Amino acid sequence: MEKEVAKNSGIESNVNNSNDKQPKKKGKGKIVGQVFLSIFLLLISAIIVVVVIAAIGNSIIKDTIVEYAESFDKVNYEGKQLMPVETEDGYWTFETDDEFKVVQLTDIHIGGGLFSVTTDKYVLNAIAAMVTAEKPDLVIATGDIAYPVPFAAGTSNNGIGSNAFASLMESLGVYWTVTFGNHDTESYSKYTREQISDFYAQDEFKYCLFRKGPEKISGFGNSIIKINNKNGFTTRAIVTLDSHSYTPGDKLGIKWEYDNIKGDQMDWYKEEIAKLERANQTKYNSLSDEDKSTTEEISKIPSSLYFHIPVKEYKDAWLEYLDNGSKDIDNKVVLKYGRIGETGNLIYHGVGTDNVFDTMVETGGDSIFCGHDHYNNISIDYWKNDKQTKPIRLTYGVSLDYLAYPGIAKKGTQRGCTVIEYKGADMDITPENYYQTKYREVAKYKVEKVKIVESEVPRK
Repeated sequence: MEKEVAKNSGIESNVNNSNDKQPKKKGKGKIVGQVFLSIFLLLISAIIVVVVIAAIGNSIIKDTIVEYAESFDKVNYEGKQLMPVETEDGYWTFETDDEFKVVQLTDIHIGGGLFSVTTDKYVLNAIAAMVTAEKPDLVIATGDIAYPVPFAAGTSNNGIGSNAFASLMESLGVYWTVTFGNHDTESYSKYTREQISDFYAQDEFKYCLFRKGPEKISGFGNSIIKINNKNGFTTRAIVTLDSHSYTPGDKLGIKWEYDNIKGDQMDWYKEEIAKLERANQTKYNSLSDEDKSTTEEISKIPSSLYFHIPVKEYKDAWLEYLDNGSKDIDNKVVLKYGRIGETGNLIYHGVGTDNVFDTMVETGGDSIFCGHDHYNNISIDYWKNDKQTKPIRLTYGVSLDYLAYPGIAKKGTQRGCTVIEYKGADMDITPENYYQTKYREVAKYKVEKVKIVESEVPRK
């Protein structure tokens, strides 16, 4: 970049010294040319200014934002915090017969640059308040944690936003993991997806449960977190997947062509669930007849999938609901709560094909949690075809974004988190708005003023 600036800096001097003779009357062509040249020089100057500001400010901003993230107090679990263990299959495993609470955060969009200091502090304060109040067993951030877009954040360094989020979660002392979104590792970002994966997976993070996942499977962060009962049987599989970013023909995301989850990821998911079910069966078969009489046999393990970009079935379900006059259809589509607030395509799913939904039907999965579309927050039961004996719950996480969408920082209707409570095969999902009293009361720093349309706040 410094070499490019040096080359361009000679343009101005050449123009200024272009003519030592007496000035002549300028023609239209020359005037137009000078206008375009002036505009070009202004653009170059603006780019140089942004680059210089970013270069000087990055180290300062990193220290400022990370220091702010580290200022929050640990969540007080009153001695009741569940601690995961790594079981023989290599997966992090929580053991409980009680409810297991997950807080889903999505589209956090920490800019990490000079332009986003204020909004970065807003979002970190919001996360800390909601997590402190909810006291979850696990936090899952479903993508777009960082937003390293230079014109909005003032930097392309995606490491700063990732570092700030990790520092916050470690300061809160809450177990957490992430899935990647399209903005976390832009093609022009400083760090690649693998490098950010290595960052999250480092041992110094005491509470991070992120795993890079199998090397031969597409993407990073494909992993499983298990919930076991006190008898050691797996009752729920929480599956995190990389939904990737943009298509190869749209590497910058200009055309909004998003990628899809790959077939090898779903093959892996199917195989891993089958392994867990076989392990359950082997354990049950090893029990004495007396123990079997008092032990529930868990032959099918329900699974929840967490990733960033929604699958096409979200749109299919919503359009079927609209086509029926915005009314439920028994054994087809049932809206649990929420609205679609996005315009244009409404739901910005991957543009290709995938077999996520169909594989879940085959495997016995019961729910998907995504993000990506900041004004969408529906949770809807969907039966795709007659083969399904039960619906799959398709849920948008309540988003947090203060930075990416124009004007969104001053809007509060759509901002919050999603609380998921599991107990055995049962599941309860609740959308939570950030600007509630229960969160304001525990917020460490002042909560900003926003506009809220009460009738549009998602409620169960």
